[in-house]
Amino acid sequence: MRYHIDVLGRLHGVWGAFGLLTGASLFILALGAWASLANLGPVSRAGHAAVWILVASGAALVIAGGAMIAAGRAVRRHRPRGRSAAIALALPNLVLVPFGTALGVYTLWVLLNDDARCAFGRPPHLASSVPTSMEEDL
Repeated sequence: MRYHIDVLGRLHGVWGAFGLLTGASLFILALGAWASLANLGPVSRAGHAAVWILVASGAALVIAGGAMIAAGRAVRRHRPRGRSAAIALALPNLVLVPFGTALGVYTLWVLLNDDARCAFGRPPHLASSVPTSMEEDL
């Protein structure tokens, strides 16, 4: 399981780097849009709105990318907060088809495992330690 935890941390770092690059690209696009709108004359409300949508989207991606990188680093260091952050970030990633979905499912599969819980200093689930009626019969 330690191998999967290390791979998961690295994948979060790579996904976060893509988020940072995409956010930076949107900032550059917003700057270019603003400059071209300014050259055309007075900027309309729609032009302002377009630029601010690009800026807000870029800021959201930069923040999310930074959070993914920080969570990946914390997961590789087996920090309990890193586990919680990675699980929390996996949920919105599930809707980002196909790569975010794959990363979200892999994150949940790795970090909700009892071996991973123990690696992060958490006790295993009680359900796995309670025998079922079928096991009692054996």
